[in-house]
Amino acid sequence: MRGPQEKQDDLFSYVSMEDRIPQDHPLRRIKILLEPLLRDLSREFDGLYADIGRRSIPPEYLLKASLLQMLYSIRSERLLVEEINYNLLFRWFIGLKMDDDVWDHSTFTKNRDRLLDGDIARKLLEHVLGLAREHQLLGDDHFTVDGTLVEAWASQKSFQKRTETQGSSSDSDDPGNPTVNFRGEKRKNDTHQSTTDPEAMLYRKGPGKEAKLSFMGHALVDNRHSLIVETAFTQATGKAERTSGVSMIKRVKKRIARLTGRSVDHRVTLGADKNYDTHDFVAELRTIQVTPHVAQNTSNNRSSAIDERTTRHQGYEISQRKRKQIEEGFGWLKVVALLRKIHLKGTILGGFLFTFGCAVYDLLRISNVLADKEVLA
Repeated sequence: MRGPQEKQDDLFSYVSMEDRIPQDHPLRRIKILLEPLLRDLSREFDGLYADIGRRSIPPEYLLKASLLQMLYSIRSERLLVEEINYNLLFRWFIGLKMDDDVWDHSTFTKNRDRLLDGDIARKLLEHVLGLAREHQLLGDDHFTVDGTLVEAWASQKSFQKRTETQGSSSDSDDPGNPTVNFRGEKRKNDTHQSTTDPEAMLYRKGPGKEAKLSFMGHALVDNRHSLIVETAFTQATGKAERTSGVSMIKRVKKRIARLTGRSVDHRVTLGADKNYDTHDFVAELRTIQVTPHVAQNTSNNRSSAIDERTTRHQGYEISQRKRKQIEEGFGWLKVVALLRKIHLKGTILGGFLFTFGCAVYDLLRISNVLADKEVLA
């Protein structure tokens, strides 16, 4: 018998949002882990807001919404707000009731500066790492470092000579999107600059690849479960990876010494690819008691800074195998979290989003590891 279509809405709903979410939904595991972390950050949030005035959107809501945006690859905050408005799963995760109004998309922009002032993204990453340490998912001896290009939110047309201004061509058929012919013109970072994002630099990752206006995101991961333990976001230069690698491992060693009581001079290993195989980088690592497990670069008759004193050990082979797992994090950030081309301008805003994405990645990875160990139901 064919069922009739019900045209009239029910006046009340007797099924709560909690009952509508499946008990085995992955977001449940993430919410269980995230809620205590945000409570621990409550004092940090208090310091960012005035004691009087109009009540703001709770920062916990904004961070949860931004987390959902990355997990579900939502390309803009406008679409995110639209999704929150009708998606009961999103409302449940954020903490909104079924009849609560959703804030305007511009709220993210207005509150991002406040979260930046409090360095909330980095503090969230530190709390996530504290959670990992609590469950014994972190090691203190073996790490991997690498960097990845992140495209800037700027077109090639905006990369102009420093003495010129955007849209200065008088014969342009479209002043808003002028026709620019730079064929045969030598464009370098020394003489040119993007008018859209002045901090973006023209860079290519390897020979034969297209040069793009980019930044560089750096990550240092622990080899035990490939959790990102330190980040950096810099301009794209040839030395940025090595400079950031040294500064990140120094910060990690200091943090380990503070948390475990070990000496800051305790020896650790650091795996890296061929781009880090320079005599200056290797020598600096050895100065700070870091064993450089760097891949040897002997192309074009180059002399590697790593010799058999390092490569003959089994630990070197293990580091070379484990270091490739850092690409999983970069792949997730670029494909799922949509950070292949960052939508914010400058290293400060870009660094905030990159670090926040790394914290989300760690939280997701921790939830999966704990679920496999049957720690989380």
